[in-house]
Amino acid sequence: MSTVRLQVVLARSGIASRRKAASLIESGRVSVNGTPVRERGFRVDTSKDRIEFDGNLLRFREKHNYYLLNKPAGVISTASDEKNRKSVIDCVKSRSRRIYPVGRLDKDTKGLIMLTDDGELCYRLTHPRFELERVYEARVKGVVDNRALARIRKGVVVEGKRVSPDRITVRKAGTGFTVLSIIVKEGRKREVRKMFEAVGCEVRELVRTRFGPLKLSGLAEGEYRPLTKEEIAKLKRSVKL
Repeated sequence: MSTVRLQVVLARSGIASRRKAASLIESGRVSVNGTPVRERGFRVDTSKDRIEFDGNLLRFREKHNYYLLNKPAGVISTASDEKNRKSVIDCVKSRSRRIYPVGRLDKDTKGLIMLTDDGELCYRLTHPRFELERVYEARVKGVVDNRALARIRKGVVVEGKRVSPDRITVRKAGTGFTVLSIIVKEGRKREVRKMFEAVGCEVRELVRTRFGPLKLSGLAEGEYRPLTKEEIAKLKRSVKL
């Protein structure tokens, strides 16, 4: 095997996502051949080098776990939490290895979230350059008129950056509410909610219904299932893996 960057090896071993692995390296928790390494671009040969994380020898997994969860509202999408709140990790009862969520949904957002121990795939699925589509259904208080839709399509500022949906359409308009479908490709923090807030609209319910080729259909809130081989293959093709 040719040399690869150390954070890629950690990701492929299921220790953490590639982004998180870089910070683990910088903190001095990884050693190569008995010497701590803090350089995130450090390259190793897994066929020869002895790589340890927190003093434990790294073992390379050939098989990874992949789950799809229909996240309920009120559940956080981080692997750990200082306040001991229920997380998406707690929802997957049958896991035999450490897994972590692919990206995040805010606490009040429901719907599709993927969990895995495949760090390389996780890194690619969440990297903006692969432009993976995220589809949301939003139930908004009041009427979202054409003027508000035009402003959202033109773009609003979120975390100092102007963002706009790839597509936004009205699915249903009723008395005092509007249901819309929104497609985005970046997944910035609370991006969809902030788009509506910027035009004075209050989101009452937000559900992610699709993530790349994965669809939410068939799972009740709180339920999860392993991904099929076909779904895993489609995910990998979508990010050129």
